[in-house]
Order: sequence, then structure tokens, then C-alpha cells
Amino acid sequence: MIVKSFLSGPLGANCYVANDEATKKAFIVDPGGMNPNMVNYIGENGLTVEYIILTHGHGDHIGGVPGCRQQYANAKLIACIHEKEILANPELNMSIYTDGTPISLDADIYVSDSETIKVGELELKFLHTPGHTPGGMCILADDVVFSGDTLFLQSIGRTDFPGSSFDAIVESIKNKLYTLPEDTTVLTGHMGATMIGHEKKSNPFV
Repeated sequence: MIVKSFLSGPLGANCYVANDEATKKAFIVDPGGMNPNMVNYIGENGLTVEYIILTHGHGDHIGGVPGCRQQYANAKLIACIHEKEILANPELNMSIYTDGTPISLDADIYVSDSETIKVGELELKFLHTPGHTPGGMCILADDVVFSGDTLFLQSIGRTDFPGSSFDAIVESIKNKLYTLPEDTTVLTGHMGATMIGHEKKSNPFV
């Protein structure tokens, strides 16, 4: 798997483009905005975007979805079934406060905990990790987990939003992420990457 990150949207969230090397089939994680460098990268490398996957529904992670749906018309939007209400409501997803544009989304595919999909020869597994939002989820692919705003480098996602829960996010991290191999790379929604082993030893919030 090849992964490339792009800062996207007004808050500079990490958007990822990942692809299966053999087939060049790809998926986009959390397009907070339409970064032209991302579009150029996908085109120059001949990638076919099959899925746009959201770790959660906040405005800084979904702002580029309308543009991606237009650019990659055959790509299916995937989100957790428990995020349906937030995605549909610009007040709850805070898109109206992120850049002033209200966004209401309905995913093409809603997934539940432990469901999997194939992207070329890659298998992606969805881990429901509530806490930052009720339908927050992480995406496990090979030895990489896309953690969205659940787990950061020596930090965790905010839990002062409607529907957030500190106890739930800690439980999610302990039960869903800290059970992964310690050499699993964590690609976060903001800031830099980290490793599961490092977080187990050094994260002061969990």
C-alpha cells in the first residue's frame, strides 16, 4: 500500500490518498477540502478512486466531499452507520462554522464495527471508535491505521462537542487501537504520525 498525505481545508486536516500498488485502485480518507496537489497526484499516478472514506463527520474532515464526488463520480462515500445524523446536519457537523458553507451528506455505504471491504488486493477493516463523535471510526489497512480524530501523537480527540464522551474515547482507544500490534503506524487526522507502541507508553490521556 502506498499512502500520501495532504493538508486540506481551512483547519489543515490530514487527508490521505492510499492505493493498492498492484491495481492502482485507491481510496481517499477525510477530504477536508479540495487540495489541487491531491488531484494532481491522483491523476499523475493513474489512480482510480473507488472510495471516499470518512473517519467522522466534522466539517474540517468533510469539506472536500462535494468536490471529490464531482471529480471522482464513480467513487462511493463510506461512513459509520452511527454518524448518519451528524453527516446530515450542518449544525451538528459544524460545517457551517468551519468555512461558512453548510454541508449535508448521505453516504453511499454505511458500515458497522469490524466490517471489511476490498480495494484492489487491499483489505480495509472498519473499527467503530466512538468518543470524539458517536460514529467515529478508524480504518485498518495492512500495518497502518487511519485514526481520524480518535488518537493523535500523545493526545486524543476533543470530547467537548455535542455527542462526545471522554470515557467513550478512552475505551475506544484501549479496546480497539491498543490491541493492535505495537508496530502499527497511526496516521492521524491532525499533526504527525505515530505508532501504537509509542502511544501505549507515552500518551498521558489514556
